[in-house]
Formats: sequence, structure tokens, C-alpha cells
Amino acid sequence: MSKLTDAMEKGKAFIPFLTAGDPDADSTVRYILAMARAGADIIEIGVPFSDPTAESPMIQEASLRALDGGMTMNGVFEIVRRVRAESNVPIVLYSYMNPVYFYGYPEFFARCEELGIDGFISPDLPYEEKGEVEEYAREHGVDVISMIAASSGDRIPEIAGDASGFIHIVSSVGAVGTGEEVMTDLTALINEVVRYAHVKAVTTYGILEPEQACNVTVGCGGVAVSGSVVRLIEKYGADAEVAIADYVRRMKSAL
Repeated sequence: MSKLTDAMEKGKAFIPFLTAGDPDADSTVRYILAMARAGADIIEIGVPFSDPTAESPMIQEASLRALDGGMTMNGVFEIVRRVRAESNVPIVLYSYMNPVYFYGYPEFFARCEELGIDGFISPDLPYEEKGEVEEYAREHGVDVISMIAASSGDRIPEIAGDASGFIHIVSSVGAVGTGEEVMTDLTALINEVVRYAHVKAVTTYGILEPEQACNVTVGCGGVAVSGSVVRLIEKYGADAEVAIADYVRRMKSAL
């Protein structure tokens, strides 16, 4: 059992997201540790990218702020190294494929193993091309997280059945992180994924409040929230730690 799979066995999981280097590396380290202490089950760390086409404008702007501040892939790894000195919270890196390709697949996943990074997810890695990186990921004990949307159609049984760690069910028809346009047939999609999966699935939301948590986790193992923490960082900058910790505590309590 992988560390991610194990984390999903402890009740409804709450998986918050933030962008590495927004507003700076020191703040990112503090915010990850604050979320871990507040009860986050798994934390997704976004690798900033210059053309994050699948993200909401808010997350795109977070990426640009991080890049303007000098964040690099090695900088992301350094953030994780500092976190690992104080916390064993499960970590998933969220990255577009371009930065990983240029870093080198063998080198990237070897570094993940060295630092105790548990999973990898990419919004522009189609299932049919997953094998391109999975060999290296498996060699270094890293789960490649699958994403499933309603548009996955006839591919859902294969994608779900082959998944490791956990599964991201894309719950909206818009860009990631907006919190808008939630699918009306989400329950049907969750039921289909769960039917074929050997690991638990989480629904992904942009901005989610605690009072919504119970309703959106029906039939699945929890939620992954991409916009809420980023919004707090946008609002408070380097002073967002208290607000972030309070949000995570409230979400975990609601779940």
C-alpha cells in the first residue's frame, strides 16, 4: 500500500493545493507546514508554469507571481526538502509536462524519491501517454495520479482500473480553480469511477467552503481543493498562515 493510498483510508480526505513560490519560498514552506498541522491529509504543490492553460485566472496569476520571484523546479524541490525536515505529510507535485520533460524524467523521479514526494499529477498528460513517465515513477515509488472527467467516456473503466494512489474526478466543466460550473451529473460519474477503481477517488473543486463539504463527498473518498488556499494567499500574501490554517481546520472538521 502506498503512502497516498494509506492516507485515503483514514476517513474523508482533504487535499488542499498551493503554488510553490507564491508569494515566496519561505512562505510556501510555512503554509505547507501549517496545513499539515491543521489536518490536511495530502498536500498538492503546484510547480509554476508560464502557460498553465487548464487553470483558472487566479491560479495562472499565482504561477506568474512565483515565476517572477525566481521559482524553478529545483526551488520546488528545495521547498519540499525543508518541509520534510519537519513533516511527513503526504505530498503530490502538480506539474505540466514541459518542466518535467526538460528536467529529465529519470532525474525528476529520482529526486522525488530522495525527498519523499509521494505522487505526481499532470493536467496535460493523457492516459494514453502515461507510460512515458510511469516506468520511472514506479521505479522510484511515486504514484502517477489519474484524472477522470465526464469527457473520459468509454475510457473510464480502463483509466480507473489502472489508477494508483487515488483518482482525481474533475467535477467542473471550466478551468481548474474557478469553483464554478459544477457538473449536474457528478454523482453518476463518481459511481462509475468507483465501480472500476481499486483506489479511492476524490472530487476536485476550485473554491469550496466547509458547509459544502459533506454534500460534495457523497460516494467518494474526499475532496481536492485548488482555489481556496490560493485565494487566501492572493489576499494576504506572506501573512496568510493563520487564515490558511483556520480554513484547513474548518474543512477537515466538516468532512
